[in-house]
Amino acid sequence: MANIIKIDNAILKRTARVEKKRKEKTKEIRVYFLIVCEGEKTEPNYFKSFKTNVKSFVYTIDTLGEGSNTKDLVKRTVKYRDKSSQEYDSVWAVFDRDSFSPNNFNGAIELAENNRIKVGWSNEAFELWYLLHFQYRNTSMSRTDYKSAIEDEINAKIAAQSKSKNPKKFVYKKNSVEMYSILEKYGNQKQAITYAEKLILNHNCNNFAIHNPCTRVHLLIEELNGDSIELNNQIKQRSE
Repeated sequence: MANIIKIDNAILKRTARVEKKRKEKTKEIRVYFLIVCEGEKTEPNYFKSFKTNVKSFVYTIDTLGEGSNTKDLVKRTVKYRDKSSQEYDSVWAVFDRDSFSPNNFNGAIELAENNRIKVGWSNEAFELWYLLHFQYRNTSMSRTDYKSAIEDEINAKIAAQSKSKNPKKFVYKKNSVEMYSILEKYGNQKQAITYAEKLILNHNCNNFAIHNPCTRVHLLIEELNGDSIELNNQIKQRSE
């Protein structure tokens, strides 16, 4: 007959307390994002591809594509946030400079700041963020030029990595659901963040419409990667 080893009740209680504290330290925290985009598919498809389990956080990412202009987009973002039954930890409006007037573009950024909405703007186009995964660009380009430059960079990577002499060419599709994975495979996100920060340093005024090229998308990316000290502290304080 096997011997039964009795464990002191005090030891059992102490072990239980230690295990409880360990679980509390590793407890995952739910974080809620609202990302409202000017584009109906390009930007929403990209942000939906981010991981929802990051470090000790579990993300719920509500991404909406509105197809509206800058100021209207910010107004709709405020409306979505204020009428939602969900209290969001981070709310973003994502839009481009495109052909909008300086007053419209700058006014949208100001309107967002006045309503505690974060802005992931790009001047001139969201595709600048994609291109920064491959190269530093400090001269203005059209949306068409961005498309060609992105294709050239990715096709060069494909050619270098492929065993075939004639690998299938990459063609940039604006509404693709694969851009996040393509950039993850062939690009360098950390480099893109560094280049985006560098572009900001080229400008020292609040006339954002003339900050070309420039983007603030990387600030949202840092939050989605769990690397924003400000947001992380905010969430931890909320969960205590």
